[in-house]
Amino acid sequence: MRVKKGVERRPEGSAEQRMDLSASHAGRPNRIVVKFLFVFAVLLIGFPVARAQQSSDTPPTGNALSGKKLVMSYGCYECHGREGQGSTQTGAARIGPPQLSFDGFQSYVRNPKIQMPPYTSKAVSDQDLADIYAYLKSIPMPPKGKDIPLLNK
Repeated sequence: MRVKKGVERRPEGSAEQRMDLSASHAGRPNRIVVKFLFVFAVLLIGFPVARAQQSSDTPPTGNALSGKKLVMSYGCYECHGREGQGSTQTGAARIGPPQLSFDGFQSYVRNPKIQMPPYTSKAVSDQDLADIYAYLKSIPMPPKGKDIPLLNK
């Protein structure tokens, strides 16, 4: 490799070279940034429309009485209790009354994050989930600790 006299050879990737490159590209947007912003804009605009087309926030019509029977037959009560109150012994969360929307509830049942096994639509139909959700929604919220006289003595 020949080096011309009077021309200083800098190591590739040096800070000086990067500054020279950035100065030569001044005023032009970075292609990667432009692509990222385009993809971000498409997702930002397209996602709510796609989500609205997929489902609504209102659950399908469910039968609470049927849901109560399904909680027993599927064995949900074994971990979550007969009224979805949860259990410290099993580590199962309170599910009744649900704090999630039906979509969130369905998503978690289908793809749980912790110890609960996944219940695919082949194992538990969407209508059965709607019935279970209706049952859990029918359960009244427990009283707050401050509203229980025995606990306030």
